[in-house]
Amino acid sequence: MKAIHVTQYGGPEVLKLVDVEKPTPKENEILIKVHAGVVGPSDCAFRKADPFIVRLIYGLTKPRNPKQGTEFSGVVEAVGKDVTVFKQGDSVFGMEPNVFGAHAEYICVPEKNPITFKATNASYEEMVGVLDGAATARTFLQDVAKVKPGQKVLINGASGAVGAYGVQLAKHYGAEVTGVCSGANVELVKSLGADHVIDYTKTDFTKTGQTYDVIFDAVGKNSFGACKKALTKNGLYLTTVPTLGMLWGLISSMFGSKKAKFATAGLMQNRETLTTLKEAFEAGKLKAVIDKRYTLAQIADAHRYVDTGRKKGNVIITVA
Repeated sequence: MKAIHVTQYGGPEVLKLVDVEKPTPKENEILIKVHAGVVGPSDCAFRKADPFIVRLIYGLTKPRNPKQGTEFSGVVEAVGKDVTVFKQGDSVFGMEPNVFGAHAEYICVPEKNPITFKATNASYEEMVGVLDGAATARTFLQDVAKVKPGQKVLINGASGAVGAYGVQLAKHYGAEVTGVCSGANVELVKSLGADHVIDYTKTDFTKTGQTYDVIFDAVGKNSFGACKKALTKNGLYLTTVPTLGMLWGLISSMFGSKKAKFATAGLMQNRETLTTLKEAFEAGKLKAVIDKRYTLAQIADAHRYVDTGRKKGNVIITVA
């Protein structure tokens, strides 16, 4: 089968389309024929080992694991003898946050992984797109921030994958939502339900005098220190990017009523979370935001596009 492997850190050129043996499911595993995957900032971070913390986790001088890709959607082709929830022919979506491998024609995952049935009204591309951004956004906004009706929530990076779904989910939770994006994406963010939209090329939201109960920095472009004045007395700053600045924010927030928090969202997902996203899509509470589509062979181009920082919503890899 075809798969994307990386054996050294670097630019998109290190991504190689290789022939590898098709996996066979173990007793507790599911073999999935992949129909679609995604490329997001985290995939680019793993590829180029930036931030440096990637090297500490995945290999100091080169990746210990050549596989790429976390989220997938597809069809169950075979199951191990101990699998009870899924059967051959089921349409599913899910993730493999531990050993990766979603950027391939087939992937084997343990049944206990975050994986569930695809929404009946979603395409494979839409389903994996929703998973790419909404799972992370839900973790930060519901599990960490516990957003309540009437709260004021600001989403920085509101047109990106995490931010676009963050806007939709925050509205779903009853918040008054302000989205921050470039002028080119203002209408998109409004269409996702934002009550207010700030064009960051014209206005610095940290200096407007407005305050928010939750500031969700979905692109990691700000800091707790910079956003502190824009938080209410007991406000919360959330960031998706693990940097040294983020670590200092966590420490400094221990000494006041305003807090900063970070979560390893990819490792916190479970079947229940995915099921709630599926149900929200089926009910029309979430819609997919797909920017561009690439084939598996074009994945280097997908990485180049994501590296520009100008993508809107999801960049999809169509496999089958």
